[in-house]
Amino acid sequence: MENLLNNASVILILLFLIITFLQSGIDKVIDWKGNLDWLQGHFTGTPLKHLVPYLLGTILFTELAAGTLSAVGLLQLLATGEQTIALYGAIVSCIALLMLLFGQRIAKDYEGAKTIAIYFIPTIFLVFLLQP
Repeated sequence: MENLLNNASVILILLFLIITFLQSGIDKVIDWKGNLDWLQGHFTGTPLKHLVPYLLGTILFTELAAGTLSAVGLLQLLATGEQTIALYGAIVSCIALLMLLFGQRIAKDYEGAKTIAIYFIPTIFLVFLLQP
């Protein structure tokens, strides 16, 4: 119980990342075509328009890695108090969000970019909390 209380902020942000990235990654797997169709329309008129399938695959892999590392890191933290894998999950989550932010900015979707920035704040704070 003491481990839970001493790491409450870290645990809650890890749960946030697990929900965010595993849900997003699973949605991309289940509805690949729908996501691809929407993104191809979103990136029409940008230099990325021909790369959308490859970029979607890259984002899918990165989101699943971020969610999985965060989940394993949470379990490791609860079981042993060790935070290394949780830190990796937080860093990969930041990278995923930066990739998404880049795409939103290229597509000139500034409202979408603002949303990504809101997700980035607790994620970068988690990196700060977990750094040795």
